[in-house]
Amino acid sequence: MKEEKEGKIWAIGGGKGGTGKTFLTSSMGIYLAKAGKRVMLIDVDIGGANLHSFLGMSRPKKSLTNFFEMGIPLSRLAVKTDIDNMSLITGDVHSLASDSIKFTQKLKLFRHIVRLKKQYVIIDLGGGSHNNTIDTFLMADKKVAVLEPEIISIENMYHFVKNALFRKIRMSLKAYGFKEIVEHMWEQREKYKIKSLKELIESLKESFSYLEDILDRELSNFKIYLVLNKIRNTQDILIGSSMKSIFKKYLGINAQFIGYIEYDDAVWRSIRERRPLMQNNSLSRVAKEIGVFTENLLHEREMKISRS
Repeated sequence: MKEEKEGKIWAIGGGKGGTGKTFLTSSMGIYLAKAGKRVMLIDVDIGGANLHSFLGMSRPKKSLTNFFEMGIPLSRLAVKTDIDNMSLITGDVHSLASDSIKFTQKLKLFRHIVRLKKQYVIIDLGGGSHNNTIDTFLMADKKVAVLEPEIISIENMYHFVKNALFRKIRMSLKAYGFKEIVEHMWEQREKYKIKSLKELIESLKESFSYLEDILDRELSNFKIYLVLNKIRNTQDILIGSSMKSIFKKYLGINAQFIGYIEYDDAVWRSIRERRPLMQNNSLSRVAKEIGVFTENLLHEREMKISRS
C-alpha cells in the first residue's frame, strides 16, 4: 500500500452545478477528519458558497472577501467546524464576481493555499468553466471530477476537463514562449487535420521536436480522478470505465475511476436538514461508498467494478 503524502491539495470539480461536488467535498473532509487527519475545506464557489450548510453551520462572518479586499492572510480566515480536526474557509465574496478576481490575486490565493499547515486541503469549486475555476482545478495535486449518469452531466464534465487540459497546454507553453503556436494550430485544426486535443499534442510533438520534452514534463501530473454520483444500477457504474476510455482516446490523458455513490434519499434529507450524513449515518451504504473512494484517492487505487 502506498503511503499518503503530506500537504495534499484536492480540487473537486466537474463543470456543472448540482452534480454533488459540495456534498462530496464535505463528506470526504469528514471522513478524513474522523480518521485523524488534519483537514481544511475551502469553498471557492464565489457568489454561491454553501459548503457551510452541508456541515450544519451558519454562514461564517469571515470569508474570502477579507482575503481579496482586506489582505487578511488565508490561514486567519479559517473557522472551526463541529468536526474535530476540520476547519473551513468560505468563499462568499459579496462585492466580487468570479471573473473580476485579478490574475495576481489568484496567484496570491494559490500561494496561501499551498502554505496552509494541514495534511489535506479540499477545495469545492463552483460550476462552470471560467478561467479562475479551471486554474484552481489545475493547481491541485489531485483533480477530482464528479459526474452524474446523465448525458448533460457527462458532456459538461468532459468539456470542463477538455478546457482544463487546453488551458494547461497553453499556459505551459506560454512560459517557454510557444503559446502562439498552440493557438494557431488549434484554430487551424482542419488545415492540420487535427480532430482532438490528443492529436493536437501529437502534432505539436511531431512538428516541433523541442516541445516533446516540455509537453511530457508539464502534462505528467495531469491525471483525473472520476467519481460517479447518484448511480442507480450496474450500467451506470460502467460509465466510469467508458469515461476513462474517452479521455484516453480524445484527450490522451489518464483517468482513474475511484468510485461511486448510489442514489439514496438519505442524502438529500441530510442536506435539507443540515445534518452531515457522514456524522449521522456513518454506517449507511453511501457513507461506506464515500470511504471507499476516499481511500482509493489517498492510495492511488482504481475502483473494482463489481457489486456485492
